[in-house]
Amino acid sequence: MTVLLWIVAASFAGGALSVLCAAVFALNARAHWVNALVSYAIGALLGAVFLDILPEAIKLTTNPAVLSGTVLAGILLFFTLEKLLLWRHCHHEHCEVHEPPESVAAPVPHAHGRSGTMIMVGDTFHNFVDGVIIAAAFMTDIQLGMVTALAIIAHEIPQEVGDFMILLHSGYSRAQALTLNLLSSVSTLIGGVLAYFALQSVQHVVPTLLALAAASMIYVAVADLIPGLHQRTRLRDTLEQVLLIMAGVSSIFLVNLVVTI
Repeated sequence: MTVLLWIVAASFAGGALSVLCAAVFALNARAHWVNALVSYAIGALLGAVFLDILPEAIKLTTNPAVLSGTVLAGILLFFTLEKLLLWRHCHHEHCEVHEPPESVAAPVPHAHGRSGTMIMVGDTFHNFVDGVIIAAAFMTDIQLGMVTALAIIAHEIPQEVGDFMILLHSGYSRAQALTLNLLSSVSTLIGGVLAYFALQSVQHVVPTLLALAAASMIYVAVADLIPGLHQRTRLRDTLEQVLLIMAGVSSIFLVNLVVTI
């Protein structure tokens, strides 16, 4: 299987398959499932960053200090993008996107149109970047690509569940919400294929892209997903979250182990 085919397959899985899985969860509307997925996604993201992406980037770079600076700059970049409405879907503190899944249960009177548009803008940009990240990882190493794709899929599903529910509560039908999310997911494949052909001639930028990939995953896990877990403060919820985060990290470790064998 060629690198390009790996990229196409992983981009498709990270895009369309994530949307289809999210649709199943959203249509069943069981918040507990979404909470479990979020905790698992955090572990998968952080595991991929610290067990695979950063170690591989350090091996490829001639200047680890610059690489570390790139990770820092990337975190600040994604913070700025989020503030500029590209990374999230609304422009004020109290809106349906910033609420936990349990609270997204009733239509928001003024959300029609605006929410759907912002979701499509944010998701399309986000999915395109995911495709670039997948391509850079596979072009570095097949094992790294598989781990990176798994981490992206793990965090895409709960995110898509939230987006799907917001579209439904913004006045879209189930068919419309599914169609819009599927169209947005195509940008993952586009980003992956474009990055494959572009990066072939500029291999020296791969460590930088891996550093930015690490930054994006750290930011999503720490700034976007973890704060939501703090809204559930019972000891039972906390233990469940810790165990699921550990399960996410362990899955990355097991993928590494299986691929190495």
